[in-house]
Amino acid sequence: MLVSSPEEDAEEYAIHDYEGFGSYSLGEYEGIDSAQEVACFIEEHGELGAELLGYYSDIQDARKAVDESYCGCHTSVADYAQELTEDTGNIPSHLEMYIDYERMGRDMELGGDIFTIETGYQEVHIFWSH
Repeated sequence: MLVSSPEEDAEEYAIHDYEGFGSYSLGEYEGIDSAQEVACFIEEHGELGAELLGYYSDIQDARKAVDESYCGCHTSVADYAQELTEDTGNIPSHLEMYIDYERMGRDMELGGDIFTIETGYQEVHIFWSH
């Protein structure tokens, strides 16, 4: 790009416009290798990858979240709380109606146990915070 520039002795480039990076803010002077790494991550993980990069602002942290902390996509946090509860224990049928999964999910979020990224209607991606 710099070699074919109409400016003699061109030494610098800048990124002034981009799309497809979601909430990630690609820097004006982002290195080509870094921009390519980010683009490949987004290509691999789609909208979720772009939103993770926007959340963390660091590709290594985003990769770690996908690899180590991702709990899947659910229709809601309450749906995840219910699945987690049912998968990790036996609930007596006479007590099932007393469990408030919406509050459990809210408490998990407010307590910092999980964080979520919504990518669409009833598309809630859940990640463990630790």
